[in-house]
Amino acid sequence: MSSFFHTDTSAEKSSSLLAQAEIDALLQAVNEQITLHTFDFNDQQILQRMVQGLADPRGSVRSQVAEILGEIGEAATPLLINAVANHPDPVMRRSAAKALTLIADPAAIPTLLQAVLQDEDATVRGSAMGALARIGEASVPYLLAILESPDYPESTKGYAAWALASIGPEATDQVYRTLSSESVDVRCAGVGAIARIAKERAEERAFRVLITTLTDPDPVVRTVAVAALGQLRYKPAVPHLILALQDIDGEVRKAVVSALGRIGERTALVHLTALLNDEVDAVQQLVVLAIAQIETHSETPLD
Repeated sequence: MSSFFHTDTSAEKSSSLLAQAEIDALLQAVNEQITLHTFDFNDQQILQRMVQGLADPRGSVRSQVAEILGEIGEAATPLLINAVANHPDPVMRRSAAKALTLIADPAAIPTLLQAVLQDEDATVRGSAMGALARIGEASVPYLLAILESPDYPESTKGYAAWALASIGPEATDQVYRTLSSESVDVRCAGVGAIARIAKERAEERAFRVLITTLTDPDPVVRTVAVAALGQLRYKPAVPHLILALQDIDGEVRKAVVSALGRIGERTALVHLTALLNDEVDAVQQLVVLAIAQIETHSETPLD
């Protein structure tokens, strides 16, 4: 009996090694054909075998398959869409989503969106959102729809905000329009995307819009805008941040104090000192830290 089971296990191992050898040979052949410009992009059989390679147990091989499919491009999109939507193995769905990230074909948006909203595997959902971010401007309306909806959890909205920020510099008009939305979640995500534009492009309009957002009617949006200006260390914002020290919301004041400390301008010291008696204890504590930061940044200590 033991001999029988041993033989069966050996056969399975041999079959697995054979399958791995076959995918290795396929990858080598396809790589050579792509290099020589002889690859047949209409060969569905080869494409299907390549997509099947995304389920290989070796992570390095799955990555290599995804990279080659990325080079093949849109010819592989339909098969990858089918894999993301229907394959029972989450490893395959993850790998297919990553391959679609490299291809960045807008035709995949509906399937990727469905995966983001419905797939049971968190990594698949994250990979699908990464693909939407890579596709770029065409994904923006769908991301905004997620942010606007009350039906999705904060984790999903967080993914969407991250994707919108990633896309920001290539979809500036759509991003700037987010600040006129009635949705707080959309405006917050828009601030994050505008901060990305300011960081990557040093676009003056982006900085001006962030400053304008310091007067947004919602304190959450104001807090996000303050934090963005602090992270950007945008010194022309200091007078506006000083005014924001009078914000009625304690969370906003905390964010302003931290931002001023991060920027490090001595002109803020007298205004920060006035908040040492703020009604919110946390604000007082942050003021002490901010003053210390500014003094550290300055050439001479505070008298």
